[in-house]
Amino acid sequence: MTSPLLSLPGAVAVEGGSIAVHYGDPLREQRRLAEDAGLVDRSDRDVLAVPGADRLSWLHNLTSQHLDRLADSTGSEALVLSPHGHVEHHLVLADLTGTTWADVEPGTGPALEAFLQKMRFMLRVEPELVTDQWAVLSLVGPKADDVLTAAQLPVPVAPYGIRALDSGFARRMPTIGDGAPVVDLVVPRSGLAAVADRLLAAGAAPAGIQAYEALRVEARRPRLGVDSDHRTIPNELEWLRTAVHLDKGCYRGQETVARVHNLGRPPRRLVLLHLDGVSEVLAEPGTPVLAGTREVGRVGSVVRHHELGVIALALVKQSVQPGTGLAVAGSTASIDPGDGAAPPVDTAARERVRAVRSATIGR
Repeated sequence: MTSPLLSLPGAVAVEGGSIAVHYGDPLREQRRLAEDAGLVDRSDRDVLAVPGADRLSWLHNLTSQHLDRLADSTGSEALVLSPHGHVEHHLVLADLTGTTWADVEPGTGPALEAFLQKMRFMLRVEPELVTDQWAVLSLVGPKADDVLTAAQLPVPVAPYGIRALDSGFARRMPTIGDGAPVVDLVVPRSGLAAVADRLLAAGAAPAGIQAYEALRVEARRPRLGVDSDHRTIPNELEWLRTAVHLDKGCYRGQETVARVHNLGRPPRRLVLLHLDGVSEVLAEPGTPVLAGTREVGRVGSVVRHHELGVIALALVKQSVQPGTGLAVAGSTASIDPGDGAAPPVDTAARERVRAVRSATIGR
């Protein structure tokens, strides 16, 4: 499903993809997102719709988030975990007039739909993959609200707040970059070009996914399957804050999340790396992070930022401290000072967990 926005002047498609990586000047497009307002085509994301009277309690029981009382016209983020607590899916949610919508990483929708279908049992839910009918656009930048107003479209205000469109909805998301506002618009795929034209006429400028990714990395917001791997648990990423409710009842993988949270020391942590940028070729996700000859982590997203140069998100061992000399694919790397040192081991919490486990085994 090639996006109609690839017909805009200067558009260069993502290799093997259906959206624009940039429109001729990726660094200028980044500055537009950071300082003004840019329209980013994210229509390669998969979209699922879940109508039905039992949808919220059902999703509440299946995911890491507290959803059974999610109010109409609000959203959230949630994770589907394996029985061992590893992240399998990351969902960005919106509930509107009897349907819960979830947009997820490109290519992950069919597997998520298959999982949800298996978990329906006799409940009143009808999960459906609707990527062929619905698409995601993101309006990014300090002037995003001005563009929506000029386009005579509603402006969602609170984080994860939702405003209905004539068809579809607009959802306020957490900021990216150095505080750039983000509004996602989920609209019919048949009307994608018309909505884009309306926003461009109202003052937005087209920006490729490369510009969006650079600001996302700056904000340390991870992507499933890029900044996570098959061993990732929520405690290693900011998803523990945005997509996990630590006080809700039982769900698949909860024991791992709770145990690691009580200990306060996950095996790895997500950090922002600064690379020297000597190489013209950016490292691929999964490239090892080395401390001398010892492998201490893996990189995920690697981007060229308009102010910070080459930066990357990386999962590194807790023992790796800021100031440690690191290397990625021949480039010198250093942890951003803002990511701080690894937290100290909470020995008291560790002993409490051991005592509970021993008592449980004894029973």
